[in-house]
Amino acid sequence: MRVTANREICMSAGICVMTADAVFSQDADGIVVVASPDVRAGEERRARNAVTLCPSGALQLVP
Repeated sequence: MRVTANREICMSAGICVMTADAVFSQDADGIVVVASPDVRAGEERRARNAVTLCPSGALQLVP
């Protein structure tokens, strides 16, 4: 599984980092950064939760 992030629509809520900090990070402005686009098996549930909880819809899962 892979994740992508649309930095143009990110609203800097930080929920992704709080939910899956091994997968997501934030830059100095609080905009999402995909720290690990290839999600490890042990992080899949957290990555899915982060995508679901993202208030702006900036995150997507790619099979």
